[in-house]
Amino acid sequence: MDAGFPTGATAIFPIVGDPVEQVKSPAAITAIFAARGENAVCIPMQVSPADLAGLMASLHAVKNVGGILVTVPHKRAAFLCCETWTDRAQFVGAVNVLRRNDKGWTGDNTDGVGYLDGIARHGFDVAGKRALLAGCGGAGAAIALEILNRGAAHLAIHDLDIARRDAVVGKLAQRFSGRVTAGGADPTGFDLVANATPMGMKAGDPMPIESSALRPEQFVACVVTKPEIPPLIEVARRLGCRTMTGSEMFDAQAEKLADFLLAAAPPIRRSANEEGLAENLVS
Repeated sequence: MDAGFPTGATAIFPIVGDPVEQVKSPAAITAIFAARGENAVCIPMQVSPADLAGLMASLHAVKNVGGILVTVPHKRAAFLCCETWTDRAQFVGAVNVLRRNDKGWTGDNTDGVGYLDGIARHGFDVAGKRALLAGCGGAGAAIALEILNRGAAHLAIHDLDIARRDAVVGKLAQRFSGRVTAGGADPTGFDLVANATPMGMKAGDPMPIESSALRPEQFVACVVTKPEIPPLIEVARRLGCRTMTGSEMFDAQAEKLADFLLAAAPPIRRSANEEGLAENLVS
């Protein structure tokens, strides 16, 4: 990297989370900026949920902050900090990347695309398959949408928060009638077993699904980026399953994140009715 970097003209793109030490974005996104000739840097910021709204407002006042990346647990709360969204972010009520606009922030959610693109890199096509998804928070809801968008025959969603699970299932069912239901932790009978929970980040975390029931013919995917090989993936590999890690998911969407931060795609503004739907999903 140039010895004169950063400079007074360097654009800043924070990634906010709690925790944030596990993220790959600072090095990876900064490298993409450099490869594109951009004088820009991605930096980590750890912020509690109670302080997120204040931080978002403050960062908009910093004119060389061009956008923000968002990780756990802030993706749904960050949605409410936006003025406008892309269609997919608006549908799931969560964002993982924001770009400055005149009045505030425009949000997108690339998690679903990154997750399914990462799986596709391993040669697995979800079209016509049965999928079990554990977790339907900010990332999980986007992953659920993308699984169905890509033609899965059936998606079952498992989440310990029953009210949140039922809200996400209900909204998806309006668009994908007969193809999405509430599910449990047993992966038996599914072609794709997908973890979108943070379980596995901390030592002693329980498994997000009943891993002892996995079979070699199943594809197992996980959002966890640290440790590099999450416990679920470790078990799945021992059993002979094909797998995708959270790091591979990130790698599959990193360029898309940079595209959104640096581009000027037209956002979609919510109606009053859609705002109510979004707040119901967040609560």
